[in-house]
Amino acid sequence: MRPESRIYVAGHRGLAGSAIVRRLRAAGFTSILTRTHDELDLTDQRATSEFFERNRPEYVFLAAAKVGGIVANDTYPADFIQQNLAIQTNVIHQSWRAVVKRLLFLGSSCIYPRDCPQPMKEAHILTGPLESTNRPYAIAKIAGIEMCSAYNRQFGTQFIAAMPTNLYGPGDNYNLETSHVLPALIRKMLEAKRDGKEEVVVWGTGKPRREFLHSDDMADACVHLMSLGDERFDELSSHWPPLINIGYGSDLTIRETAELVASIAGFQGRLVYDSKRPDGTPRKLLDCALLSELGWKPKISLQDGIKQAMDEFLAATRAGS
Repeated sequence: MRPESRIYVAGHRGLAGSAIVRRLRAAGFTSILTRTHDELDLTDQRATSEFFERNRPEYVFLAAAKVGGIVANDTYPADFIQQNLAIQTNVIHQSWRAVVKRLLFLGSSCIYPRDCPQPMKEAHILTGPLESTNRPYAIAKIAGIEMCSAYNRQFGTQFIAAMPTNLYGPGDNYNLETSHVLPALIRKMLEAKRDGKEEVVVWGTGKPRREFLHSDDMADACVHLMSLGDERFDELSSHWPPLINIGYGSDLTIRETAELVASIAGFQGRLVYDSKRPDGTPRKLLDCALLSELGWKPKISLQDGIKQAMDEFLAATRAGS
């Protein structure tokens, strides 16, 4: 990618997309195309086609998606599969029609089997049953990976898929019913400390293990991948799966995560675990050997990232009040 290349970031207001835009701007890219949902509904085939015909992006970061935590996925399965299939089908197909040079499709580590060997390698995709609570979302993302591969095989496109681990960072969702685990814990601990509460309820048993990556690190990895030389990028896009993991490299139990967030927040009360809430997949640690071989490693420690997220949440709370 050149500084003047036309780069379309689909989903630029979301956690992942906004981080990619920040990273591109910091790197000196000057022609970044963005559209809000009101300006462009990516589930609308005609509108998406007209956007690509009019703007002719050269590179596409497909970060637009319907996302949510374990309860949201389990409550609205039809919404998650229909909207995600529609978005990615329209964007990938129109990227081919517009002769986009490279496309990076963002997925999720939930594409891997529920009881996948750990750490999870790219080759483990489709080797076992998925976690039932987010199966519709995972199947949509798997379809996107297959779509990238199919267009590469039939039309010679250069479309790849990147699977980040659990993300957190600026612009995260802190709604306690629909958020992922880390932002939910951050909000609960900060509000409990503020209100002088003696306990915080944590969903599930606390036993599952999770890996967390700051969204700015994820964005840095995505830009790194899209900036690879032709030979290395061709290698990624030409084999099955055209997929690469983006992770932090280590994980914690939910109990350990809750204790860490409580410590950073200064909450000294009790942590109570609600075992009636679902645990989800037992463990989802990504094997990032391939990404490491390509010269990338995360830079933001989990402790520093959590502190930064807390500062941002508090600032947003003060601004809202």
